[in-house]
Amino acid sequence: MWIRNQEGERIANTWVPGTPGGRDVVVIGHGVTSDKERPWSEHLSKRLAQGGVASIRIAWSGNGESEGSFEDSTITKEVHDLGAVLDALGETWSVSFVGHSMGAAVGMRRAAADPRIRRLVSLAGMVHTRQFMDSYFGHLKVGQSMLDKPHCPLSAKLVDDLHEIESVVGDAPKIAVPWLIVHGTQDNVVPIAHARDAYAAAQEHVELIELDGTDHSFTGAGLAQMLDAVVPWLCMP
Repeated sequence: MWIRNQEGERIANTWVPGTPGGRDVVVIGHGVTSDKERPWSEHLSKRLAQGGVASIRIAWSGNGESEGSFEDSTITKEVHDLGAVLDALGETWSVSFVGHSMGAAVGMRRAAADPRIRRLVSLAGMVHTRQFMDSYFGHLKVGQSMLDKPHCPLSAKLVDDLHEIESVVGDAPKIAVPWLIVHGTQDNVVPIAHARDAYAAAQEHVELIELDGTDHSFTGAGLAQMLDAVVPWLCMP
């Protein structure tokens, strides 16, 4: 699918079809410094297809094969990127969104204001953005590589955006669609307290699943745990 954001940058994506004639699609968004071709997201697309549901894995602008600069990548910009994806899908699809880590914060912001997202899944979701920035990347100076990835330098725009947002917990009460929060108890990147705070702030239609012993990227046995929690929920009529 050909998608461009409001800056005219192409958003790379991978489409995995579901049942012919089906109208359900899951948009899958990754976290900071990541890409659309991650093991957890590829397996999620495959399992959704087996359940008859189409999916589209996207790379936010400035990431992976998408156009744009990584230094411009922020939650605020990615919220607009997600809007461009929804625009491209049009009105014929019933859209769910699955966001991982910072991508989950993007999903919360968009779902709180955009009724085109019919279901929302937060995987290992970042909620308290300032706290995350200061505790996880606070030791870095602007321009230094994030997570030892030379193509992902810490930018002033990202720091400022995470600080200005401070937390997306305020978006939780505005989410009026079915919402599934999945978080591992051994996540050493985004503490599970983020998930619990979002769940506590939500008004209704929300479920929290804590995966015992699972890490941030759902590696090892955590992958099956995550898929078994998320796929049947997304494939429900």
